Amino acid sequence: QVQLVESGGGLVQAGGSLRLSCAASGRTFSNYAMGWFRQAPAKEREFVAAITWSGGNTHYADSVKGRFSISRDNAKNTVYLQMNSLKPEDTAVYYCAANSLNSVTYLASLWNYWGQGTQVTVSS
Repeated sequence: QVQLVESGGGLVQAGGSLRLSCAASGRTFSNYAMGWFRQAPAKEREFVAAITWSGGNTHYADSVKGRFSISRDNAKNTVYLQMNSLKPEDTAVYYCAANSLNSVTYLASLWNYWGQGTQVTVSS
């Protein structure tokens, strides 16, 4: 089992920045790819970004490319999502996820573990 706890969400004005963190515990963190998904009210959960266990490969949704950056610190068992130039449409609950396939897949069904989520609200 892998336990994931997100933090860093909040309210920010459009154009601002936030950094989300996800602390992992349980099994060896470095064995898992890590990712971020988000879900806005009345919408399906969607892929945001992912990173392989070594950090050597990343993948981003088109909607966040150039604005968001995912990184990880295996010594701290933590993955980060730096979000810049935030837009009102980025408002959602952001979820951290882990998969044992070491895949940066956008398919939510292939991710084994999920955090509880952290709310990000971007005001216009």
